[in-house]
Amino acid sequence: MKTIRRYMVFVKPYRKEIIGTILIGLLKFGIPLLFPLAMMYIIDDILLNDSMAQDEQYSQLYWIIGGMALLFIVLRPPIEYYRQYFAQWIGNKVLFDIRDHLFTHIQKLSLRFYSNRKVGEIISRVIHDVEQTKNFVITGLMNVWLDFATIIIAIIIMLNLNVWLTLVAISMFPFYGFSIKYFYQQLRNLTRVRSQALADVQGHLHERVQGMNVIRSFANEDYEQEQFANRNRTFLSKALDHTKWNAKTFAVVNTVTDIAPLLVLFVSAIFVLQDNLEIGVMSAFVLYMERLYGPLRRLVNSSTTLTQSIASMDRVFEFIDEKYDITDKEGAQVVKHVDGKMTFDRVSFSYGANQPILEDIRLDIPAGQTVALVGMSGGGKSTLVSLIPRFYDVTGGRILLDGKDIRDLNVRSLRDKIGMVLQDNILFSDSVKMNIKIGNPNATDEEVIEAAKAANAHEFILNLEHGYDTEVGERGVKLSGGQKQRIAIARVFLKNPPVLVFDEATSALDLESEHFIQEALEKLAHNRTTFIVAHRLSTITNADNIVVIEEGRVKEQGTHEELMKKKGAYYKLYSVQEM
Repeated sequence: MKTIRRYMVFVKPYRKEIIGTILIGLLKFGIPLLFPLAMMYIIDDILLNDSMAQDEQYSQLYWIIGGMALLFIVLRPPIEYYRQYFAQWIGNKVLFDIRDHLFTHIQKLSLRFYSNRKVGEIISRVIHDVEQTKNFVITGLMNVWLDFATIIIAIIIMLNLNVWLTLVAISMFPFYGFSIKYFYQQLRNLTRVRSQALADVQGHLHERVQGMNVIRSFANEDYEQEQFANRNRTFLSKALDHTKWNAKTFAVVNTVTDIAPLLVLFVSAIFVLQDNLEIGVMSAFVLYMERLYGPLRRLVNSSTTLTQSIASMDRVFEFIDEKYDITDKEGAQVVKHVDGKMTFDRVSFSYGANQPILEDIRLDIPAGQTVALVGMSGGGKSTLVSLIPRFYDVTGGRILLDGKDIRDLNVRSLRDKIGMVLQDNILFSDSVKMNIKIGNPNATDEEVIEAAKAANAHEFILNLEHGYDTEVGERGVKLSGGQKQRIAIARVFLKNPPVLVFDEATSALDLESEHFIQEALEKLAHNRTTFIVAHRLSTITNADNIVVIEEGRVKEQGTHEELMKKKGAYYKLYSVQEM
């Protein structure tokens, strides 16, 4: 099966440990197989042996029980411990490798992918589905083989005791195999459907927890309760469908495995009555039926577990198979030095087959120039600047950096030369210092403080409860909008890139915060190629070039004075805001 072959790539590095664990397991499962033989010997050769003296019977009994006690009390516990420990160790190491691979994959997926996926669903695949696959390692690669080995060893021993009884004992095997094949394909499909329903619940829950302030501000608790209940009800329905089929599977398979011991008990009793079988052998056979069909019942459970694991594997690899929109060309050039000259050569962009967002954009920006992009909302300004770090690739034309098409450059080295300050900058639930160090994880504390000072953030940081070590909460919830923006600017100061992008970095702030941030942005933009997406036109009047974008096209461009004299689109926008 293709899914299992792909999963084995992650298992292969631990094959020696798996073989060792199986060998230890053989000892663990092999020791109980001696118990029926001991009982047979005690009954036939000691208890029913009239020719043996009583003292010798006691002596033989002590030796047998002492030996079995040594095996079960002294030897078996450490074997069981190491089998369990190594099985779990291998399973957890495999999960670690898969999640590590998935996180690398997550970081390479494009923003287009994330715009079409719920965060909770992605988390469900990385956490829940990956965790489910652990059972394949422990059950499928170890326990199943141990159960098979136990069955084979038991059959060999039973054949040596009585061939006909052994044939009676294994007569139900074909019915067992047919039952497994019939039920478990449907069970796998139902497991996948249930997992997707659970992912939907998790995705919805994640969004609602993040937006709890919106729910409460609109007093929508009752409505949201019903929305969650609908998804939860769908999951319940899928879970019950899975449970019904699983219950049918167990009912049928366990009935099959229960018939065989009854047959053996009946036939062996007839053999004893006919003096064709010793009572000790009959007792051993009855005990071996548990050793034979106990593993078979575990294999039923294992089949269910493996079905769920494989269904989860399908979902994990479905996620891994998501294609990257942004990839490096073979031989992509690593960006080491950037002057900052940028050219937009007939650039067009659209999402899929939809109407183009940008059409025939032509701009020449000298190194070190500040360019402001203005226009009505939805015109394509933010989309244009998102093409610079290759969050998306152009669908027509090209963007040149120092004369080189950015698609010919190594994407990570390109982004390393670009600093971005957005309207809604994400802070992680870590300390202020660690959030600033995102700009340069290797920076010293002194460099962090200097960056904070340059961003007009040092003073308010010192007034926080623990200064630079203050935890900011998820998405920086403990800080004001202006404080979050200044920390985001400090990151860029620490990064010190030659190209800057400010995407409406001050549009949602009060005037006092805007003053501090505008001052920091002007300092940061000095001698760097800077793109500013502006909402408040009063903040970009000193830009070297103002570009008006309407409906995805460049309407006009020039300095503030030049555009005001034209009395065109920019003049109208500016006049409306001044009014």
